[in-house]
Amino acid sequence: MLRFLLPAVAFAVVPATASAQEVFVGVMAHGVNTPLTFDTGERGTDIQVGVRGKPILNAGVASLRPYALVSKNTKGNTSFAAAGVALTLGLPGFFVRPGVGIAVHDAPSYRVGADGYRTDYGSRVLFEPELGVGFTLLPRVTAEVNWTHLSHAQIFGAQNPGLDMIGTRVTLRLP
Repeated sequence: MLRFLLPAVAFAVVPATASAQEVFVGVMAHGVNTPLTFDTGERGTDIQVGVRGKPILNAGVASLRPYALVSKNTKGNTSFAAAGVALTLGLPGFFVRPGVGIAVHDAPSYRVGADGYRTDYGSRVLFEPELGVGFTLLPRVTAEVNWTHLSHAQIFGAQNPGLDMIGTRVTLRLP
């Protein structure tokens, strides 16, 4: 049932298009093994679509913007909707964008891997830190390599395998 509710949650967290200043789309490798995660057996490709709002803080080479995104896994594994803030630190033609948000996902609430260890995420609501490094392609278009992570940081108990995605995003700044 949650798979049907996820799009509704996404529409609830995505800011109105009128207040969006940027839109982005990404293609991510899903279930990438990193030192921050345990293998949950999930794989596939995620398609991410999102918006960034107007800066809530703008200090020259740095700006802080709210964002919202929806990430859909093409193999039927974990999909999620997230909202948060991202700090863009940029020089002409290059930027670094760390961000942190809160995500709601549709993975099973209880799952055990072939090795007998639990591989569920331990909470329906997770933190969603991310990091992008990118460059300007055209005056209103940027491209970035992005890492997105889902985890509850062991706040809700030791059950916390986490989930990492690595891929690319293209952003269009709206007029």
